[in-house]
Amino acid sequence: MQPFPQDLFEYACVLTSNAYAPYSGFHVACVIRTKKGTIHRGVNVENVSYSLTSCAEKSAVAGMVSAGEQEIAEVLVLGPGPSVCPPCGACRQILKEFADDRCLVTLTTPDGTYSQYRLGTLLPGAFSENLLPNREFSVPKESELVDA
Repeated sequence: MQPFPQDLFEYACVLTSNAYAPYSGFHVACVIRTKKGTIHRGVNVENVSYSLTSCAEKSAVAGMVSAGEQEIAEVLVLGPGPSVCPPCGACRQILKEFADDRCLVTLTTPDGTYSQYRLGTLLPGAFSENLLPNREFSVPKESELVDA
């Protein structure tokens, strides 16, 4: 096991109170450390239409990308306990977009109980860009755009 990321845990403990979870009461925080050492944070944001809910991991990744970074070094997810809360399948795939299989993911509870995994263990056989056919992407010319 790797050393417990106390700094990420402390950020997450403060952050969970910002989660918007009026329907489930299930407050989750995610803290990402990028390869540059920058910290990005996110919480879950529920919606009355559950399928529109944003998970904490997705929120943290969106903040990271919005800040101009795209390389995750480490992730901590803090759930409400009493057991650790692993990322859902969609969030595992979102994390994989910006992290390699060796990325350390720490799952923890408010009392500091934790488990650690490598992302590749949490998402074996991930869908990745190497499965896509080689394509050249181009921006359409203005003359090719259809007016709305």
